[in-house]
Amino acid sequence: MSFFRRRSGEGAAGGGADGRRGFGFGIGRRSAAPAGVLPVLDPAAGDEELRLMLAHAAAGDWAALRPALAAVTDGAELTWLLVALSDVAGVQDWAAEAAAAQPDDALPLLLSGARHVSWAWEARTRQRAEFVTEEQWELFHQRLDTAEEQLFAVAEREPRWLAPWYFLQISGRGVSVGPDVSRYRFEAALRRGPGHLGSHKQRLQQLCAKWGGSHEEMHAFARSAMLAAPEGSPLGELVALAHLEHWLDLPDGEDHAYLTGPAVLAELQEALRRSVLHADHPRPRGWQGAFNTFAMVFSLADQPRTAHLLFEALDGAVTESPWNYLAGDPVETFRVHRDRCAR
Repeated sequence: MSFFRRRSGEGAAGGGADGRRGFGFGIGRRSAAPAGVLPVLDPAAGDEELRLMLAHAAAGDWAALRPALAAVTDGAELTWLLVALSDVAGVQDWAAEAAAAQPDDALPLLLSGARHVSWAWEARTRQRAEFVTEEQWELFHQRLDTAEEQLFAVAEREPRWLAPWYFLQISGRGVSVGPDVSRYRFEAALRRGPGHLGSHKQRLQQLCAKWGGSHEEMHAFARSAMLAAPEGSPLGELVALAHLEHWLDLPDGEDHAYLTGPAVLAELQEALRRSVLHADHPRPRGWQGAFNTFAMVFSLADQPRTAHLLFEALDGAVTESPWNYLAGDPVETFRVHRDRCAR
C-alpha cells in the first residue's frame, strides 16, 4: 500500500481533492492495540430508514422507494437522503424511466438529476484534471448537462425544494458556471434552507483555491457563517474543513506547522465548542460526518485528547469524507488515527 500526501485537485462530486497524503502526522504505518470496536464505513450512517431506501434503490424498486421519500417533509433531511441514494449504481437506468412514466411527479426526476451528478464524477474516475482522458471529459459533461436540465426542471416545478439547488451547486462547479452563477445557486439554496450545512460545504468548496478561490475567501466564509449561526449549529464544521483544505495545499513540513500553530488551534477549538460539543447541538441525521471531520483534524494537529473524545463518540462509525483526503482505505486510516489518539 502506498501512502502519499493527498493534494488539492478537481475532486469528487462533493469537491474533495485527488492527490493523496499519507497518514498525515509525520510517521509511518504502525500497529496499535485496538482502541474500541472495529470501525465500519456504513453508507446508511446507522440510519435504518436510509438503509431500507438504499436497498430499494439498488433493486430499482421505485414503487417502494417513492412513498418513503415523499414522507420526508424536511428539506435538509430529503437532501441528505438523496446524497446517499445518488451513489447507488444503476439508479440512472431506472430513475429517468420512472420520471417519464410519471411526468407530474418531480421526485423521480430529482433523484435522476442527483444521480447524474454523482455519475458524472464517476465518468472522470474522480481523478485530477490532467489524468482525465478526452473521452472521460466528454462523458462527464454529457452527464452533467443531463443533471442540470433535470434539476432545473424540478426547481421550476417545486420552487420551495432545497434539494435541486444543493445538487446544482455541484453540477455548476463541474461545468464551470462562473462566480456570479455559483453564488446565485448557493443563495437560492439558502433561501430554502438557511442553515443547511451541505449547501454551505458546497460553497466552501467553490471558494477553495483549487476551484479558483483563495484561502482568504475560504476562511472568511467559514468563520462568518459559523459566527452568524446560533451556537450549537453544525456550521462550525466549516472552519475545520477550511483548515484541512489549507493544510492539503501546503508542502511537507509547512503543513504540520500550520495545523499545530496557536492561531489555527484556537480557531479549531472555538469551532468545536460552538458546534458538535455544544449542549444545543441537535445531532441531525448524518451527524457522524462532522465528528469524523473534527476527529481527523485534531488528530492531525497533535491534539490526541480532544480527538479521542470525538472518536469515542463515533464508536467506530467511519464516513468516507474526510478520510479519503488521506491515502489508503478510509476505515484503516480512521483506525490508525483513533488508536494513536487512545494511547
